[in-house]
Amino acid sequence: MAAVILVAAACSTPAEAPPTPRTSTVQQAESLDQQLIAAAWKNDVPAARRLIAAGADVNAVDDTVQSAFLIAASEGYLDLLNLTLQHGADVRSLDSYRGTALIRAAERGHASVVGRLLRARVTVDHVNRLGWTALHEAVLLGDGSPRYVDTVRLLIAAGANRNLPAERDGTTPVQAARGQVAEVLSSKPPPRDEAPTALLAAAEAGDANRAAAALAAGAPLESRDEHRRTALLLASLNDHVDVARLLVALGADPDAQDDRQDSAWLVTGVTGSVAMLETLLPANPDLSLRNRYGGISVIPASERGHVDYVRRVVQTPINVNHVNNLGWTALLEAIILGKGTEPWQQIVTILLAAGAKPSLADADGVTPLQHATNRGYDEIATTLRRAGAR
Repeated sequence: MAAVILVAAACSTPAEAPPTPRTSTVQQAESLDQQLIAAAWKNDVPAARRLIAAGADVNAVDDTVQSAFLIAASEGYLDLLNLTLQHGADVRSLDSYRGTALIRAAERGHASVVGRLLRARVTVDHVNRLGWTALHEAVLLGDGSPRYVDTVRLLIAAGANRNLPAERDGTTPVQAARGQVAEVLSSKPPPRDEAPTALLAAAEAGDANRAAAALAAGAPLESRDEHRRTALLLASLNDHVDVARLLVALGADPDAQDDRQDSAWLVTGVTGSVAMLETLLPANPDLSLRNRYGGISVIPASERGHVDYVRRVVQTPINVNHVNNLGWTALLEAIILGKGTEPWQQIVTILLAAGAKPSLADADGVTPLQHATNRGYDEIATTLRRAGAR
């Protein structure tokens, strides 16, 4: 009987063993990685952030050799790209064509992504399986539109070889370029010792191609003139958006101040350029930075009647109740130094809607309503009363 029991026991199928903790952990990690790649395709940054916090790997690839990092580059998802870089993205990683993230972004003309990858030190002249560099792809596969012009400028500024032959047919970027892209490639770098001066001159004149060539020659991005003005500040002062876009993408400092305490960001309040404001915002300027009068950008803009600028800047976290060295807010400057006409009437309305305190007095205790009344600005006075001013 005992023998029968032993045989039965030997012939029975043992219960399946539960997965080991290690196997379970591996499966969980793979699941997180797959979910991260899916979130990357959707550009779902909040989900990607949660998955990375849970342990997902930004460098994990799927069957098509796609990672969250490479997807962000090819699709132009800048916020997602920054997230992957913050969490250890391997800038040397290659796709199925043995191309870098830079090549993928350049092919599609994602200029802001190209700039970010250049700042992350992705190899500029890496050659993929097709025998092309990022510059080849931007020139040969691009359509010559402004985003490709910007992309090519960035690559040239970073030192891309414009005369490197493609491995298959020997075509160089210079030979293949047309239109504005050809103009970018035709701008020759100055001698290295003249590069800083050339960069500043190009920025002041608004020549983005010469600015890129000067950077390629070794000009420091934060080169300064005799008044300590950087190239970005000169571009902002003269409202040269193309130049500023190039410099911002490469990491130029929007807060660098000159000997008058002006910065690229601060002078947008003087010029009233909404286009320059939009160009500088991705560089995360310090909205609390003060000029020589202790003011922030919304104050001179309000004084000068730059309605569109004020309307846009109050949508940022800027402090509309900031008080400068004269004891004036943007609201007070719009009334005291404005003309009381339609532009300043609009600005008063915009500031009040953005949270400006209607009864915040100046250093002498005079309120906005009193200033408006004293100047005969009846429309502004009525607006202030409606806002509860005293």
